[in-house]
Amino acid sequence: MGLGKTVSTLTALDILDLVEDAFPALVVAPLRVARSTWPDEASKWDHLQHLKVKAVTGTAIERKAALNTKAHIYTINFENLPWLVEALKDAWPFKTVVVDESTKLKGFRLRQGTLRAKALATVAHVKVDRFIELTGTPSPNGLVDLWGQAWFLDKGVRLGRTFNAFTDRWFQQLRVGSDPHAVQLQPMPHAQGEIQDRLRDICLTVDGRDYFDLREPVVNTIRVQLPPAARELYRDMEKTMFMEIEGEEIEAFGAAAKTMKCLQIANGAAYVGEDAVEWKVIHDEKIAALEEIVEEAAGMPVLVAYHFKSDLARLQRAFPKGRQLDADPGTIRDWNAGRIPLLFAHPASAGHGLNLQDGGNILAFFSVNWNLEEHQQIIERVGPTRQLQAGHDRPVFIHYILADDTVDDLILDRLQTKRQVQDILLEAMKARGLK
Repeated sequence: MGLGKTVSTLTALDILDLVEDAFPALVVAPLRVARSTWPDEASKWDHLQHLKVKAVTGTAIERKAALNTKAHIYTINFENLPWLVEALKDAWPFKTVVVDESTKLKGFRLRQGTLRAKALATVAHVKVDRFIELTGTPSPNGLVDLWGQAWFLDKGVRLGRTFNAFTDRWFQQLRVGSDPHAVQLQPMPHAQGEIQDRLRDICLTVDGRDYFDLREPVVNTIRVQLPPAARELYRDMEKTMFMEIEGEEIEAFGAAAKTMKCLQIANGAAYVGEDAVEWKVIHDEKIAALEEIVEEAAGMPVLVAYHFKSDLARLQRAFPKGRQLDADPGTIRDWNAGRIPLLFAHPASAGHGLNLQDGGNILAFFSVNWNLEEHQQIIERVGPTRQLQAGHDRPVFIHYILADDTVDDLILDRLQTKRQVQDILLEAMKARGLK
C-alpha cells in the first residue's frame, strides 16, 4: 500500500486504450476503495483528468443508475459481484477487469469457494479479454494462496487446471494431531523456485527499496468520506467551533481544545453529556480503512496510533487480537517478538526510550492530534533510523487515515509544516467564508 498501484494501473489502461479497446473497464475492490480511492486517484493526476470513473455502490437502485451512466471505468465492491453478474447476464460489457487486492480470490476452487469468486469465474475466461490483479501480498499464508489468483489470469495453464493438480505437484500433506482428516499442505523443496519461474512472465513486482531512501519513511495518506448524516453533524459542530474561536486571542492549547468535538466526529465517535464519559458511534469509515491496511500487511504487525478512549474501545472491539501499549514490560517484549498483530498506542505513552522497531515497520494513524512532539516521538519508535540501527533492511510505512475535508486536514498541515495552531484555524475560517 502506498507504492502507486492505482495510478500506475489507470495510466497503463489509458495508454493501452490507444491500441486496443481497454474501456469500459471494471475494477473490483474493497468497498471504501471502490467508492472513493479509484475515483479520487483519477481526478488527482493531470494526465488522467479525462478519465471518468463511476462507483457502482450503494443500493440496488443506485448501482443500476451508476451502470447506466457513461464512464471509462466502473468500480464495484467484492460483495456485489454476484449481483453484477446476474444483473448484466449476456450484456456483460467489460473486456478488461482489474481486481484490487487479489488475495480475496485465493480461496477459489472450481467446485467451491466464495460466491463472489464463483460469480467472477463465470465471466473471467469467457467475456473478459484482459484480467489484471493487484496486491502487495500475493501469498500471505504461503504458496498455497497462489492457485486461486493464478487461475483467473490463465485458467490454470501455469499452476494446474485444478487445485488438486497444483497441490499434488508441489505440496505434501502432513497430518496434524490424531484426526486423520486434519492435514496441512507443506511445500516441497522444489516448489518455491518452480512456482516463481512459472509465474515470472505474468507478474511484476515493485520493491519500495528500489525507489525510496530507506532513511525516509514511505508516507501514505488514506482519505475516507464521512457519510451524509455524519457530514451534516460535522458541519454543525464546525460552525460552533469557529464561533467559539472567532475574535478571541487564545493560546495554542486553547485553540486545539476547541477542535476536539470535530476531531471526535471525524474519527467516528463523539462524547455526549456534560461529564463527557459516554460516547456514541457515528460512523466506522476509519475502522474500514484500517482493516484494509491490516489485510494488506498480511500478518506483519501494525502499530496503530489513537487519540481518544473511544478510539481505543472501538479498535479493541473491531480487532480483538490487538493489544494496548501499557505499562507492562511484557507487552513490549511480545510486540518485538512478533506475538502482537496490532499494537494500539497513544502517542503520549510511546515517547522517549521505548524500542518498538523490532516488532514492525508499519505505523497507522487512526487519529491525529495537534501535539507535534508526540507525533514525532511515536514515529521514531519504529522509524528508519532505529530500523537500520537494529539491522532491519526494510522501509518504514506511515499511513494517515484522514476524514476528508475535516479538522484532520488542518492537523496534518500543522504536523507537516509546524505552523501555529491559531494561524491554521484562522486560515480555515477565512477559506470557509466564516471570517
